[in-house]
Amino acid sequence: MTTAFDPIDLPTLHLPNRIAMAPLTRRRAYGPGLSATELIIEYYEQRASAGLIVSEAMQPEAVGQGYTDTPGMHTAAQAASWRPVVDRVHAAGGRIVAQLMHAGRNSHPELLGGGLAPLAPSAVPAEGIVRLYSSEPAVRRPYPVPRAMTVEEVEATIVGFADSAELAMSAGFDGVELHGAYGYLIQQFLSSTANLRTDRYGGDLAGRRRFVLELVDAVAARIGPEHLALRLSPGCTAFGLVEDEVDELYRGLVDQLPALSYLHLFEWPGHRDLTVDLRRRWPGVFVLNPHAAWADFPAGAEALRVVDDGLADVVALGTMFVSNPDLVERLRARAPLAPADDATFYRGDHRGYTDYPTLAGVGR
Repeated sequence: MTTAFDPIDLPTLHLPNRIAMAPLTRRRAYGPGLSATELIIEYYEQRASAGLIVSEAMQPEAVGQGYTDTPGMHTAAQAASWRPVVDRVHAAGGRIVAQLMHAGRNSHPELLGGGLAPLAPSAVPAEGIVRLYSSEPAVRRPYPVPRAMTVEEVEATIVGFADSAELAMSAGFDGVELHGAYGYLIQQFLSSTANLRTDRYGGDLAGRRRFVLELVDAVAARIGPEHLALRLSPGCTAFGLVEDEVDELYRGLVDQLPALSYLHLFEWPGHRDLTVDLRRRWPGVFVLNPHAAWADFPAGAEALRVVDDGLADVVALGTMFVSNPDLVERLRARAPLAPADDATFYRGDHRGYTDYPTLAGVGR
């Protein structure tokens, strides 16, 4: 029986185990122009024993930012700041891909600055509030009505993603993952309530799929499909998102994707049957962050069974990697897992970031 501790090969990478570190937004890009810092280098280096690290989400262009202090990957300086991160992960024996995320409507003009305004498939606001500034006390506002993208802006955004992916590869990343999950721009195009377009990027299921398919093709043409992955979360309702005909929508999408490095599913509770079907349809490596039910948040040691059972080739774990930098070794030894302090998930300094001890350091 294959287990999560067995190796697996991606098209260009050998993974020594099947436990991936899921992308985790930590909002500590305090370097100039939202670039990486020495603290970020240390954080990723500590977690290099993961079979694969998927980086925190990086905006591929300035207008794609959705939170304060999230890193960008749209300038040469930003890319250069991540080179030491990648080098140290590699030196520690790890592998790391860059995740690119455009927030779309989930932003605010005051957060973006420079006269920018959130762009989206249609002029439909997200549900919720957004923090506007890095300074304290926090200032938050409801999400505004975004500006509906013109066809030319949709096409330019696709080029922006491809440019960003090329920058990430120039920084030494082992690949790029497109964040098509959790209510951000890519999933907004898939949504029946966020996407009210009547042109070729909206309307029927084929129209709602068009943006992500064209995006994948464009980025794959730039960096090679063997270096590209896609993350999806069928049925996700974050930020008030709704997807009609969700099963048919994603079956058709997965069937039309080209061969990629891997497909990564963030499973939304209540959609296990669709997860099983997409796993069957996808011919390549299938990565799963499993949540069959709401009680499965956050995914922990019990999630390893999705590899044992053949539901996934690789299991992606998020929160447990925050507080257990040596998570793979702890799971292998069936050692206790340290709980994560959610008060330090976002922003802040080293506390709750790089000060969690390894199993060997517990009790020192």
